[in-house]
Amino acid sequence: MEHSIQHYLLGLFAVANNFPALAPFLALSVGLTRLQSLKLVVLGTLGAFIVMTTSMLAGLAILDFFGISIYAFQIAGGILLGGTGMSMLNAKGAGDVEGKQLEQHHLDRTTLITNMIVPVTLPLTTGAGTISTVTLFSHQAAEAHSSLPLFIAICLMSAIIFLIFYFAMGLMKFLGEVGMSVLIKVMGLFTLAIGVQFIITAITRIWSTLPAH
Repeated sequence: MEHSIQHYLLGLFAVANNFPALAPFLALSVGLTRLQSLKLVVLGTLGAFIVMTTSMLAGLAILDFFGISIYAFQIAGGILLGGTGMSMLNAKGAGDVEGKQLEQHHLDRTTLITNMIVPVTLPLTTGAGTISTVTLFSHQAAEAHSSLPLFIAICLMSAIIFLIFYFAMGLMKFLGEVGMSVLIKVMGLFTLAIGVQFIITAITRIWSTLPAH
């Protein structure tokens, strides 16, 4: 089913996964106690959940406020996701996506929180691509007259983000640099495909509204 939880979750996993954020997150975690590191994980997960939920609830209203059609946003979002997907496909490592790197040094509490929110949570975990994807998914959910599957998918994606952050060190050791690189490229391919699909859907619907000659 097109509007199932699985449909939404697969799309979210492609664009909202935090694999590109693992290297900066681990750099922030250097020298922290287990409890302090857990607090960062919770902060990052909560931030991602808020971004996705806000996009679901307010995304379409913001488009209406600025007079932007859903078709124009689909094409713009598709182009954005295409660029993000290409960035992930061309990334050399886990910390290379969008060029966001953090130096390993001692940071005070305020700086730790700030760096966890930007760039780890936004944009490396839930950036513009995620915001546009969730907004477009919310339009699909509105057409299906049910936002519950999308909200459940957001909750599940938030749980996945938490687990990936929590087991970040073991995951990086298990996959290694090559494994992380391959994983990011696979996610990049899915992200690119979702972007292309958004563009095709928008163009198809625009074409169907044109008067027949």
